[in-house]
Amino acid sequence: METTERADIGVFGGSGFYSLIENAREVWVETPYGSPSDKIALGEIAGKRVAFLPRHGKDHRFPPQSINYRANLYAMKMLGVRHIIAPNACGSLKTEVKPGSMVVCDQIVDRTSGRQDTFFDGPVTTHVSFADPYCPTLRPIAVDALRSLGIDTHERGTVVVIQGPRFSTRAESKWFQSQGWEVINMTQYPESYLARELQICFVNISLITDYDVGLEGMTPVSHHEVIEVFKSNNERVKNAIGKIVAGIDIDADCSCHHALEGAR
Repeated sequence: METTERADIGVFGGSGFYSLIENAREVWVETPYGSPSDKIALGEIAGKRVAFLPRHGKDHRFPPQSINYRANLYAMKMLGVRHIIAPNACGSLKTEVKPGSMVVCDQIVDRTSGRQDTFFDGPVTTHVSFADPYCPTLRPIAVDALRSLGIDTHERGTVVVIQGPRFSTRAESKWFQSQGWEVINMTQYPESYLARELQICFVNISLITDYDVGLEGMTPVSHHEVIEVFKSNNERVKNAIGKIVAGIDIDADCSCHHALEGAR
């Protein structure tokens, strides 16, 4: 299962965002955890080797609860990736977090169930700290990159991850809103945690596509509407990723790269 392919930075594409690297070369990466969601596109951005993987598959064949997150993350690890940028479509739980804005999350609440969310099933018990889920080195780089492009950017926020594929009821959405959380999504867990277990730096960019139904007066959103908003923002997201890639020092050390120290 070894691969001679190499990349410095990985990118997971979100809903409706399946084109990033021009003149990319696509490869399959076989992992001990099965196949990733699709072929991985390899190429260069800002002089750095980048690997791009659409987390749902190119034809969106994998809904959030069916994604093989372990294979996706392990494929990046096998390529030598040490930094991952993860844009995705999200709903807003606060009126001030407006559609079209972006949130660089710093916290996460997991409300999923039954997902395979660890590489460490034994025999050695491994407890990895997840107090601060997103990379402290990549987050400020992402915030600066987004703001330099004139994007309405929230430099922190809590994302609550629901199981999917259904959207929330009004009661659930109001409950999440009452907790003071900003963002709702279906894929950020276990993607973010598995990166930590592999000692990979991981940053999320939440593109807000809609207000969730718990906010007063909001009408239920459709998947089609989410995709359309994401598509209309593709160029902004691509520009932002380019800026973030350019700002990453691929040789710099980070606490994320030492996540297993003291975990056993």
